Amino acid sequence: MHKRHMKRTKGEVVFDVLNVTLLLLFTAICFYPIWFFLVNSISDPKAIAKGIYLIPKQLTTYNYTSLFNEVSNLFPAFKISILRTVLGTVLTLFCCSFVAFIVSQQCLPCRKALYRFIVISMYINAGVIPWFITMKMYHLNNNFLLYIIPSAITAFFVILLKTYFESVPAELQESAEMDGAGILTVYARVMLPLSKPVLASVAVFSAVNQWNQWYDNFMLINKSTLQTVQYLLYLYLTKASQMTGNTAASAAATLGSNPTSIRITITMVTMIPIIIVYPAMQKYFVKGIMLGAVKG
Repeated sequence: MHKRHMKRTKGEVVFDVLNVTLLLLFTAICFYPIWFFLVNSISDPKAIAKGIYLIPKQLTTYNYTSLFNEVSNLFPAFKISILRTVLGTVLTLFCCSFVAFIVSQQCLPCRKALYRFIVISMYINAGVIPWFITMKMYHLNNNFLLYIIPSAITAFFVILLKTYFESVPAELQESAEMDGAGILTVYARVMLPLSKPVLASVAVFSAVNQWNQWYDNFMLINKSTLQTVQYLLYLYLTKASQMTGNTAASAAATLGSNPTSIRITITMVTMIPIIIVYPAMQKYFVKGIMLGAVKG
């Protein structure tokens, strides 16, 4: 190999430098909000009031201990939110993958009409009032099933999974059927093992949606034992946002905190589980999205 063929031109060097610089800048822009909330949440509330941007000041865990002591039922709410996220994600994966597999079968009668009906549901939304009435008619108010059943079938996930299933060579299913495998066996033994990347992508989407959801709790759940951590912190955040003037001064005097530190700490508490889970699924996430988007 000749050395002169390996020598990079000035233009290539400049391009690489600019490319790396822009990527580092973009990474910093994405990472800084998380860092900002972290350094503020572990800093003294009085220092937060003066403004902290890069380095924590007067390190303390008081903001977290104050929040956990002040907000009642926080640990039971965490339990409900974790159960909702885990069970809801598992149910969504099973239902969406099975519907997508069925719709991907060429022998299914009215297959195209059924698939178009699923797609149309993404563009038509009846609104809050019909949704509220429907949930009440199904007796899902003050019921844990409210958190997992309505999201069992999501049109976007069905489309993503169906596209991926159709990219799997048909010969694999035909070979399994020739060996006596039925439709359920093909789904469980052939399709699901081959679909781990796209299933992981759907799992990430579903878990984030479940963890961040609080509106259904707000509308239809009155039992304190069924409150999610998102809704509980939303109530506390609303209360903290209303602290003005003498109210804020009184809260700062009694709790040693202030509305800004409360809001920042609540934000970090809700972000931490997703920050932990997302990197673990990232290696599957991009691959699943790319493979699931090959065909339309």
